[in-house]
Amino acid sequence: MKATPPRSWRRVDGVLLLDKPVGMSSNAALQKARRLFQAEKGGHMGTLDPFASGLLPLCFGEATKFSRFVLGADKTYRATVRLGMTTTTGDPEGDLIETREFAHIDRAAVESALARFHGIQSQVPPRHAALKYQGRAYYEYARAGIEIPREARTIKIHALRLLELAPPLVVIDAHVSKGTYVRTLAEDLGAALGCGAHLTALRRLQSGPFSLDSSHTLEMLEAVPETERAACLLPVETLVQALPQAELSSAAARRFSLGQRLALHDIDALSTPDQPAYAIYEPTRAAFLGVAELRDGALRPLRLIVR
Repeated sequence: MKATPPRSWRRVDGVLLLDKPVGMSSNAALQKARRLFQAEKGGHMGTLDPFASGLLPLCFGEATKFSRFVLGADKTYRATVRLGMTTTTGDPEGDLIETREFAHIDRAAVESALARFHGIQSQVPPRHAALKYQGRAYYEYARAGIEIPREARTIKIHALRLLELAPPLVVIDAHVSKGTYVRTLAEDLGAALGCGAHLTALRRLQSGPFSLDSSHTLEMLEAVPETERAACLLPVETLVQALPQAELSSAAARRFSLGQRLALHDIDALSTPDQPAYAIYEPTRAAFLGVAELRDGALRPLRLIVR
């Protein structure tokens, strides 16, 4: 039997907006995308459960250094909620706990219940979450039948929009802060309506500055010739587009790239003075150099692009 030659990995820098399919874990989707690009280094920005689909931003190469600047961004989901049934996990992967009558629920009742969840509030993460307690994921304890303390976290629900009510299904768009569990929101909606509910489908539409409209499926990427796949990537600096910018002279850019701090008189211009962090560029924005923090009257490198 002929041995399979070892895979040839290479440096790939950029951001891929992937439309993750249902039934695949976020890590499995990342590894498949890495193989398609032969990218030696990669990571994802915020997991999606296997039953969920939609926008999964992936970072390759140097982009992994800057993912922190969008990890805390708001997200938008399209959620399908099944009224009248509760499950052990709050989603379709759990066992049925209880069924209740839901025929009396109308659009006015759903919209009234949704209105209660707007704004800043506390939310207790679900038992089957990937959060860690004493080094182990919540879901590991749940599968073992062990109850652990789950501290409530502060979240913000910016908007909930009812798209469709076709009992027993409710379809809503949810614009929420980082850390919000939509399956917990589905359970809370069922409790508010008095009939119980669980999440049956979830699709991420937006994450920070990124939209599902600009994403690629794995099938789309496979259809693109290898030599042309790089065109599907967004540049690394896409991750810091929300930061104010600083443009350096050629001499200052060389010093910055070596990790040296810069006094303010070395900087041509700060687009927005007195901000904690800046995206740093060469003259006339010829190249993105990294991110710096403004501290003690100087710009100090936080993350640098390695060329």
